[in-house]
Amino acid sequence: MGKNIVVVGAQWGDEGKGKIVDILSDYADIIVRFQGGNNAGHTVVVDGEKFILHLIPSGILHRGKKCIIGNGVVVDPEVLLQEIQTLRSKGQFQSGEDLLISADAHLIMPYHKKLDAVRERFRGKNKIGTTGRGIGPAYEDKVARCGIRCGDLLTEDVFREKLKNNLLEKNHLLKNMYHEQGFEMHDVYHQYMTFAEKIAGYITDTGLYLDAAMKRGKNILFEGAQGTLLDVDHGTYPFVTSSNTAAGEAATGSGIGPTKLDRVIGISKAYTTRVGEGPFPTELKNEEGERLREQGGEYGATTGRPRRCGWFDAVAVRYAARVNGLDGLVLTKLDVLDNLDKIMICTGYRYNNTVIKDFPSDSDILKNCVPVYEIMDGWQQSTASITELDKLPKKAYAYIKRLEELTEMSIIIVSVGAGRKEAIMLENPFL
Repeated sequence: MGKNIVVVGAQWGDEGKGKIVDILSDYADIIVRFQGGNNAGHTVVVDGEKFILHLIPSGILHRGKKCIIGNGVVVDPEVLLQEIQTLRSKGQFQSGEDLLISADAHLIMPYHKKLDAVRERFRGKNKIGTTGRGIGPAYEDKVARCGIRCGDLLTEDVFREKLKNNLLEKNHLLKNMYHEQGFEMHDVYHQYMTFAEKIAGYITDTGLYLDAAMKRGKNILFEGAQGTLLDVDHGTYPFVTSSNTAAGEAATGSGIGPTKLDRVIGISKAYTTRVGEGPFPTELKNEEGERLREQGGEYGATTGRPRRCGWFDAVAVRYAARVNGLDGLVLTKLDVLDNLDKIMICTGYRYNNTVIKDFPSDSDILKNCVPVYEIMDGWQQSTASITELDKLPKKAYAYIKRLEELTEMSIIIVSVGAGRKEAIMLENPFL
């Protein structure tokens, strides 16, 4: 009997999911990406070589694994083809049979990217901090029932008709509302028909494929993008992404029933980071934050933007555990804290002279919360490349145990470096 394991971010994204998915892909037959678009970047280091993946699941770096882009993803075909080309130039993804794309996944169109950028500019000081990749507008069209899907590329007449109708509206909006240049039907049509020739072979009914694979007892790994606190329903709205990043989307965004999912694993850094705008209680706007950023290489894999850095927030991770129904926690980048004398952990928030222990759903409340800290001694020894828990410095072990107590979660993997083998595996969810 195969197992179906979901991996999600337990913070604001960038928790190191790419590496953990890469490790767990060893034990999976199929790896599924179930939401988001190329606004996310998973960084994986294999034999000292860095790979940054935006759409294709990290499992593609393991030969013979089937990788699926699910119906919950929005796909920019130009980015996808660049990613395939980059992988092939580095000796990866030599077999075209290793990738499948859901026919129901929506396409990101050129007008989505333009609308994303101009709207953010119009918001001024109220900007959200979008990557400008067209993700939000593509999801808007999906919900508005005028989106164009990957399967539409397979029938020229259908694609042409949908594009024509959409351009009437989008060009009107761009020209009259934002005073921007519109798009020529001919140009967009031919560009996307060129893409269609190159990706048509990957497009299929992936929900049906997954159902058959589960009946054959295959191990399936579902990978999310971003993190729980960026979920459009459960995150720090409106400073969120445009999709559901929580574990429930693994079923919806893949076309399988929720009862088929066996375990949900959350990924969290040993500290906290956030990209873009929005409240962030434990943010360090000082030299300590700067030091964490430099030590951890905290720059966005997709945009290169510097990440905002702060101490571990147990309130936020406990919330993520509840929303996702987490069965275990993976702690990444423990080694980034190696040189610190003192380490802080946020155990609650002070709001209006009251200490609250539960994460508020209202961003206006959260931005006025002051973290309540517990201080622990740092270990000031290297943890890099340690592969056994009892070989860790005693104070590093004590830190891990305290995080388990505060988050009410078992930590099943501890990552202590960027490399594939730099991790302590305490429990394998597939075994």
